[in-house]
Amino acid sequence: MAQGISLHIGVNDVDPDHYNGWSGPLKACENDADDMHRLAVDQGFDATVLKTAAATRAGVTGHIEKAAGVLESGDFFLLTYAGHGGQLKDVDGDEEDLKDETWCLFDGQLLDDELNVLWAQFAGGVRILLLSDSCHSGSVSKGMSAGTKAIADDDDGGTYRFMPRKAAVDTFKKNRQFYASLQLDLPDPRPSISATVRLISGCQDNQRSGESQGNGLFTRALTTLWEGGKFEGDYDRLHRLICEALPDRQQPNQLVLGTPNPDYDRQRPFAIG
Repeated sequence: MAQGISLHIGVNDVDPDHYNGWSGPLKACENDADDMHRLAVDQGFDATVLKTAAATRAGVTGHIEKAAGVLESGDFFLLTYAGHGGQLKDVDGDEEDLKDETWCLFDGQLLDDELNVLWAQFAGGVRILLLSDSCHSGSVSKGMSAGTKAIADDDDGGTYRFMPRKAAVDTFKKNRQFYASLQLDLPDPRPSISATVRLISGCQDNQRSGESQGNGLFTRALTTLWEGGKFEGDYDRLHRLICEALPDRQQPNQLVLGTPNPDYDRQRPFAIG
C-alpha cells in the first residue's frame, strides 16, 4: 500500500540577525500551514508542521531528506510553504533571469537550486507535490523561469509575501559568502531527478502572492475549492480553477520536473493510493 508523508511550513516572521534587521512580519502563514496540515491528515498523510522559529534551513531540509530516505516508488510526498519569497543574485549562472528564487526560512533563505538537488534524493516513481504560497514562486522548484519583468516595491499597498528590495540587498551583502558558497558548492551538473515533482505556485516568478483575512489568497482559493474533499478532477483542473479565483496580478504557475508520470497527471489531487 502506498504511503504519504507531508511537511507544512508557515513562517510569520524571520530572524533579524540573519536578515540584517528585517523581520518580515506576516500574519497568515502559520494559519496556511495549519489548514494544509488538516487537509493532509484528512487524506491520510503522516503530516508534520514547522512554524516560524522551527522552520529553519536545517529543519526543513532535514525533514525532506528523511522523507526521501523512506519513500519508495508509488509513494507520495506533499510539501507546502507559506511565507516570504525572495530572489538572490544568481552566482553559478544557471538562471535565465540572473536570479535564484528562494524561500525566506527563519534563519536564512533556501534556494531553488537546493530544492532541485533534494528532489534527486527521492526514488524513481515517487510523486512529489509542492505548493508554495509565496512571492516569486513560479519556478521555486527549479524549473524554467516564468518571466523576467520587474515589479515595484509598492504596487498597490497590499500585504504581500515578498522580501523588499532593500532587505534583499542588505541580507545578501551581510551573508555574501554564505550564499555564494551555497550555489558554488552544489553539484555541477545537477543530479538527475528520478521522481516526479509537481509545483503549483502562488504566483509567477515576476508576481507577488498576497494575504488577507487570515490566509494567503492562494491557500484560501485552494482550500475553498477543495471543500473538505468534494473537489472532482485532476491537477490541471485544480490549477485552472485556482487561477480563475485569483486576480490577474497573481496567477499561479504549474510545472513538472523529473520523470514524466502520466498516471500522476490524471490522479485526483492529494490521492495517496
